[in-house]
Formats: sequence, C-alpha cells, structure tokens
Amino acid sequence: MTPASRPRLHTLTLALALAVATAGCQATTPPGAPSPPSITSPPRDVEWRTYGGTYASARYSPLDQIDRTNVGQLHVAWRWRSPDHDVMAREPLIETFVNEGTPLMVGGVLYVSTSLSQVAAIDAATGQTLWTHDPEVWKLGTPPNHGWVHRGVAHWSDGREARIFIGTGNAFLIALDARTGQPIPSFGNAGRIDLTEGLGRPVSRDLYSVTSPPVLVRDVVVVGASVLDLPVRRDLPPGHVRGFDARTGQLRWIFHAIPQAGEFGNETWEQESWKTTGSTNVWAPMSADEDLGYVYLPFSTPSNDYYGGHRHGDNLFAESLVCLEAVTGKRVWHYQVVRHGVWDYDLPAAPNLADVTVNGQRVKTVAQVTKQGFVFVFDRVTGRPLWPIEDRPVPQSKVAGEKSAATQPFPTKPAPVDRQGVRLEDVIDFTPELRQKALAILERYDWGPLYTPPSERGTIFLPGVAGGASWSGAALDPETGRLYVTSRTLPFVTRLIAPDGSLPIRDRYFADPQPLFGPEGLPLFKPPYGRIVAIDLNTGEHAWTVPLGEGPRKHPLLAALDLPRLGSGRRGFPLVTRTLLFAAQEGRVTARRPPKQRAWTRIFTWAPVEPTLEVFDKTTGDLLARVELPANAQGALMTYMVRGRQYIVIPVGGANLPAELIALSLP
Repeated sequence: MTPASRPRLHTLTLALALAVATAGCQATTPPGAPSPPSITSPPRDVEWRTYGGTYASARYSPLDQIDRTNVGQLHVAWRWRSPDHDVMAREPLIETFVNEGTPLMVGGVLYVSTSLSQVAAIDAATGQTLWTHDPEVWKLGTPPNHGWVHRGVAHWSDGREARIFIGTGNAFLIALDARTGQPIPSFGNAGRIDLTEGLGRPVSRDLYSVTSPPVLVRDVVVVGASVLDLPVRRDLPPGHVRGFDARTGQLRWIFHAIPQAGEFGNETWEQESWKTTGSTNVWAPMSADEDLGYVYLPFSTPSNDYYGGHRHGDNLFAESLVCLEAVTGKRVWHYQVVRHGVWDYDLPAAPNLADVTVNGQRVKTVAQVTKQGFVFVFDRVTGRPLWPIEDRPVPQSKVAGEKSAATQPFPTKPAPVDRQGVRLEDVIDFTPELRQKALAILERYDWGPLYTPPSERGTIFLPGVAGGASWSGAALDPETGRLYVTSRTLPFVTRLIAPDGSLPIRDRYFADPQPLFGPEGLPLFKPPYGRIVAIDLNTGEHAWTVPLGEGPRKHPLLAALDLPRLGSGRRGFPLVTRTLLFAAQEGRVTARRPPKQRAWTRIFTWAPVEPTLEVFDKTTGDLLARVELPANAQGALMTYMVRGRQYIVIPVGGANLPAELIALSLP
C-alpha cells in the first residue's frame, strides 16, 4: 500500500465501535427477561445502515428526539473536511464536481465516500477521522459524465467480520476491512475487481464509471454503472448489471441490460443495434427487499440520449424498473416506463419500498419516481400496477432516420408531481410585460405536450432532463404510507445537431441540452419552481403540495408584488422521521469546458443560495422552521442516534467550495 492509501486509524476507538457493527444488530433483551428501568437506560443507538437508511430506500428514521418544539435549536455539532482537499493540494489539475457522498452509520462509525472515490471512517459522535483509504484511482484520469463525483458506500457483515464496498469513479469494485480501511486480500485481485472487464465488448475506462453505492443482499454485491452516452464512438459500453460474491469477489451472475441474441427482449433492438448500442445502465442508487431476496434496478436511457435512429424499437430494458433475484440475477418482472427514449428520462432514483393498504388489502409495493414527474407504483412481488397505466398516443419525431414510439405509458394514479409539457396557460403572468417577453421566448422553439420529441430547431422539455424528480429520490413514512417527493420545474431546450466532424460518429445526430430561462433571468413558467408533494400510497391521492425554498420573489421586478413563497428550482433532498419532514436544497451551478480536454469534460462552480434546512409538518405540509446552514446541501440527508444524541448529517460543498459533512444536533 502506498503512503497515500495507508489508513490513519485510531485503533481502540474503532475497535470498540466495530464490536457493535460486527455483531450484526443492536443489543436486545432476551425473551422473558425483564426490561431494565428506563431511568437508568440511555437511549439506544439508532443506525443508518444503507444509503437510504435501509434497502427499502425510505429515507426514514423512527427517531423523535428532534421534534417541532426544539427543531429551531439545531446547531452545528461538528464539521468534517473531505481528504480530497489534501489530494487536490498536491495535484492542482484535479477538479471535483460536487460533494454528494451520504454516509452510513453502523456501530457508532460513519462510513462515507468522497468525490475522488476515497473512503473514510468517522466517529459518529465527534466527527473525528478514524481512517481513510485512497485507492488512487484519480491517477487514471477523469471519469465520464460529470467527472469526479460519488454518492456512497455499502456495508456488509457476517457477524464475524465487516466490510465496506465501493464502486469507484474509475470502475473498480473495492472491498475494505471496516476496522482498518485495508483492502481485503482474498477479495478479487488483492481487494479489487476491474469492472471494465467481462462486459462482452471492449470497454474504455474513460467511458465507464460507478458513482452510486452497490447493494448487498444475501452475500451478493450488486453493482451498476455510469456510462457516457454521447455518440463519441459506435460501440459504447453496455450498462449490464452484475452480482459478485461478497466474500471472494467471484462473479455470480450478469444481467444483460441490452438483451443479447436469443434473450428475452432482444427483438426490441432492431437491425442488430443490441450489438453496439451502449448505456442502458443503472447509475442511480438501487433498492432491495431482503426478505424476498429481490433487488430493484432503475435503468437509464440508451446511447445516445436524444436520437435513436440507429436503435429502432422499444429498446428493452432501457428506462425500465427491473426486479431480479439477488442470488441468481434471474429476472422476476419488469416494467418499461419510457419506450425508445429520446428525452434523457433516466429512472433517476432508488425506488421506494412500502407496505400499504389498498382497497382493504395489504400490499407490498414499490414506487418509482421519474424525471418526467410521474410516480409509477407496483406490487413489488408480481410487478402488477397498483392502479391502471394507460398507453396514450404521443407526438412523433420528424427528424431524418428517427422512428419514435407511437404510445407511452401514463399512470392514472398518482397524479403527476410536476408540470408536464408546455402550455400557454402555464407561461408566467406576474405582469403583462413579463408575459409578453416570455411568450416571445417560447416562439423560438418547438414545444407541445409531454413526450414531444427533440428537433433540429430545438424542443422545450418540461420537465427538463434535470427537472422533475431526481437522484435525491423520495422519502417514505412507513407508518402512514405517505411518500414525500421533491421535484423542480426546470425546462430544458434540446436541439438536435447533425454530425459536423466534431465527433467521430457520422450517421447520427447529437444534442447539447441547455436549461431555458425566461425574461430578465426569471423562470419561463409559473411557480412553484421547487416543491414537495405528499402522496398517500394507500389511495394514490395527493395529500398536499408546498413550495420548497423562497424562489425569486425578491427579484427587482417581483419584489413590489408581495408574492408568497415561490419555491426554488434547485434539487431538494428529503428526510422523514417519526416527528418531522426535513428538506434541503443544493446551490446554484455553472459549468464551462476546460481548454484542451475532452468535449464531454466540464469544470463546475457552485454558488450558495438559501442555505437552509426547511422543516415541515408531515401531515399538513406547514413550514415549521428554517434552520440556517453553513452551506447548501449537495447530497442526500441522513440521521442517527449515538450516545443518546440524535444527529442530522448533510453533505455540502465540492468543486470551488470546501467539501464537508455538517452534523446538526440539539444543544
């Protein structure tokens, strides 16, 4: 191990903490034994064992120490600085995207990944670093898509040992000893597996990455990937999903996201496009039902995102929710929510698992939020939709070579959580002058209902490719069956560009989608621009909708209108506890292309905007408090209790801002 990758370890502290973690669960009272008096029993630790709290991805905790009577007293208990800064101080050419890593808490220890795919163990009560591991994958070059970014790790224990797993930005699956941060020698090749191998075609490392944590079910590590989907070459990497043995690293199975010859769904890739088309990957977090032994995979769009003239057909399993047996990789059921996708409507978040009562029957459900503002809800055992899903005709492409799908599925329940498609009645009307300017902007582009395809003139997508629900996902209260979905109304304009020699592909269009703003820097459409929607999964009905964030109401052209909260069009991260609903929003980002680098590389800059934690009544949506933060949230929130104290931890910063974890608690 090189000096840069040698763990820094406070051995005694971590050994004590891991004694709990390797025991497999919290201590319990033996059957028949009297409970100790509560006056002498300190509150038990409450853990956060996976990226979403549990593999149900509910983003829920039963904790209630922080409630509506004291939430206004939350303050910063500790701050933890990412070790990425030490690397970047030595390597000034490295530019990270954003600090999105959400930690786990197991046995009093936080485990988190960094943008550079380092892993750290942190004392959950003090924020003190226990060890760090740097696999030095940053030496292999910048990963595709957004570059250096990562969302988290996974924890596994068999009661004797505990391991931390990370899929790195440069496509290695690494197993670390949770006590020391040292690689597990018996796993794969000296603790790592090269994920670019074994995919059925040559895969370039600068096109293939992992940004979200794996899932571990029944001693199988399930790993997805983030794949560049610009048309830079004909044979882009496929997004096949794999399961590896958690102890040895041996490949247990591979699920072909793009079905191969003779496999189910292969005929949906016409003209043998399955041989070279790439992507169709699971870049977002995944979910699992550990009792059933099933994993639930949210798949993305095929390459490229906006033109499918080279891949006619529905393109299964693209933009599908797929349920697999974790042990075998066998497909149990699937549902394709977008056919022949040309809108970049990836399934962006881990689906939420809940047991609810529908028409008097208890049902195990899975709910999948989408960029286009739908929530698809299924029986997670059978894949049967809980409420009817209708096939409806959609506008057709007029671009040469394209053959768009004639219909798309529309859920009848729940209702959409965001605006869908462009309508004149939705254009801003704060003042007559602003409305006229907004209508003039609208006239420059093609637009229409949801699933209006991209064009050479430029088509407005609403929700846009970064709008609607996002990888921040939804939070679910298992006690009530309410799903809390954050979304943002952020239109994009997507213009198809014929090949001009800048890319090596000569037979297909590519696109450079851009966010579309209204007059004087205001939004083009009516508020709210960021929102939380509460959905009762027992009935499929919306319970309430409230704005998230203040929005542009203090803009010089709006300040005199005395407008209510308009919501801010920035990604929101929800967290629900027994007592409250929390949400925080990211900052504002700008991007530029660096000179003399790959066309798909960007350098990002973040600016703070309303850095607050907003606290809501779960039942009514009433805003109860706004807690000021040192910086905007840039990753998903989590909470836990250790040594009798509840903490809420928020990832902040990255790129031009300090990358940190901020821990809040009561005085």
